[in-house]
Amino acid sequence: MKVSDFDFYLPEELIAQHPLQNRDEARLMVVDKNSGNIEHKVFRDIAEYLEEGDCLVLNDTRVLPARLFGTKEGSGGKMEFLLLKRTDKDSWETLVKPGRRAQVGARFVFGNGELKAEVVGMGEEGSRIVRFEYEGIFEEVLDRLGQMPLPPYIKEKLEDKEMYQTVYSKEQGSAAAPTAGLHFTEELLERIEERGVKLAFLTLHVGLGTFRPMKAENIDEHVMHSEYYSLSKENADIINSCKERGKRVIAVGTTSTRTLETIGGEDNRVREQSGWTDIFIYPGYRFRIVDALITNFHLPKSTLLMLVSALSSRDIIMKAYEAAVKEKYRFFSFGDAMFIK
Repeated sequence: MKVSDFDFYLPEELIAQHPLQNRDEARLMVVDKNSGNIEHKVFRDIAEYLEEGDCLVLNDTRVLPARLFGTKEGSGGKMEFLLLKRTDKDSWETLVKPGRRAQVGARFVFGNGELKAEVVGMGEEGSRIVRFEYEGIFEEVLDRLGQMPLPPYIKEKLEDKEMYQTVYSKEQGSAAAPTAGLHFTEELLERIEERGVKLAFLTLHVGLGTFRPMKAENIDEHVMHSEYYSLSKENADIINSCKERGKRVIAVGTTSTRTLETIGGEDNRVREQSGWTDIFIYPGYRFRIVDALITNFHLPKSTLLMLVSALSSRDIIMKAYEAAVKEKYRFFSFGDAMFIK
């Protein structure tokens, strides 16, 4: 199977540039994963499709304001840093632009000097290992100086940082939001729980590899980036109880899906676990844990589109995307949602 099999035409005007003021007013396409039948709804209608005993699994990662703008010591040249992942207490793998100014030993200043950095090594695919110097708590300094690392296809400035966080975000560490969860409000989650649906939480810190284009021509030649995940015993028990009762485990987002399928054993159970996953799910994959999926509309030729297709079929999902373009659904991070049931 080729990457080009997952290409589709997307008019640029359908790429959502800003979040809706009311999160749950996004549109919702409901797709039957077996028949391909499509319904057009509003996201708050998702509660109608969830049954007593189902389990909704949400990723509680919180996005770091990981984009920093500073200057190089000595020359004063302007620099942009994007934090990818922590390598130890004060060091991060970082994308730096322009890279030619960021050789090992180069030093940089942010804000009024309350944050400084030195390049101490080279990372993967042109990234740098950067050690930061500061007083106090790094996350608090970053919150003051950093900006949200919005995807490159979003050109408009985000006025409210919290609109790129889910309402249940808790564990800091992501370089991008688990965007399927952006549609939920606290009120909608309460309504879902009142229907007898169980909520379970896991953590997967989303890396920028999510937005990197696939370089391989054949799908099975692609190497996925790795991301950190964690699932507690309490939440593993909620998920396993759901499976034992024959009810559905519904993943909110591809990040939750990848975590559940990484942890899921041959016995179709999950266990308390943390680690790094580079699982790549594409058509032909046999799901062990996930029965249904709430997700956004993804980029052409992306690993995320392939994962979604694996839960249903390539033909059904590509026809759904064709319908989404025709009906002018909003695409990508701030866009509308799809429920594959």
